[in-house]
Amino acid sequence: MKIVVFGSEKRTGFIQDQNVIDICSVTAKFLAEQKNEKNAEALASALAPSELGQFITGGDKSLDYTQQAITYLNESAMDQTGLRGQKIIFPEDQVKLHAPRAAGARVACAGGNFAEHAAAMAERAKERGERPPMEGSPLEYVRSRGFWGFWKVDRESLGQNGKILYPERTQRLDYEGELAIVIGKEGKNIRPEDVDSYIWGVTLLGDWSIRMSPEGGPLRFGMAKNFDTSCSIGPYIVVDETKPNEIEIKTLVNGELRQNYKVSAMAFSFGEYLEFLSRDFTFYPGDLLSGGTGAGTAADASKTDDQGIPLPELFLKPGDKIEINSQQIGSLLSEVVPSKQKLSAN
Repeated sequence: MKIVVFGSEKRTGFIQDQNVIDICSVTAKFLAEQKNEKNAEALASALAPSELGQFITGGDKSLDYTQQAITYLNESAMDQTGLRGQKIIFPEDQVKLHAPRAAGARVACAGGNFAEHAAAMAERAKERGERPPMEGSPLEYVRSRGFWGFWKVDRESLGQNGKILYPERTQRLDYEGELAIVIGKEGKNIRPEDVDSYIWGVTLLGDWSIRMSPEGGPLRFGMAKNFDTSCSIGPYIVVDETKPNEIEIKTLVNGELRQNYKVSAMAFSFGEYLEFLSRDFTFYPGDLLSGGTGAGTAADASKTDDQGIPLPELFLKPGDKIEINSQQIGSLLSEVVPSKQKLSAN
């Protein structure tokens, strides 16, 4: 099942045959016409809410009613409209797809969690004179270094065809294609072996990163990872169709393949990261955890000049188009635009 957030009201939908079906409206139709419920619309709002966070909180019951409703629409319904005759099926290419991120959901991102990427980044840091050479195997290096990462603190992420505002304070803007899990239930002090019960679905995430922007202090604000439009999510959340470790991620810039890696190569698993982050900290339905990125970013692939500064050719610039792709999930499309360009609300 592929779940989206669409349209001006940011309603939750279901993808079928390149169409978006309004989940709450089709459930109301099913309850009224198949179950003879007199208060079908109110009941549908409780069982299959139009707001994504509430829908996720509904768990298996919401998914079950949605599946029943869509089966009814496909096989038994007399027409394809809502109870009031309104449109409930929309061509996907004619509606705006927002980031499938619940209102108020937090986004945590693992850092340096793929051995090849971490090894290449360490080599670039050595060239700049910032770190000593890596010791041991790349995987041992990542695991011995321990957990690290950051939070994306934007109030609303970019969705499909999002416009990334090129930050005025950078000369090196990078791409990182990633897989994120969507948390399906409340939990704290979560054990790694229980992670599957907390994963509601998976989606793609674009971590747009400012490079060569050091931030001092023992505790940092993560400024290189946080600026307006610094995170893209989508286009769908895939529920009950695939497991994270079965997914392969590709990132293309202007049609050129830059990243191609398997999520199963994570140094620390989603379960290990969730255990680390949930110590004395509650995760809620809709929160996201991104697993990090593989090798092939501009920062780890670029040659450096005599001063150890990465050459600019592979980094993003206004006009660049980025595709983050997974066969199981789809393609998340983004474009870099000048920072002064005025944009409509996402």
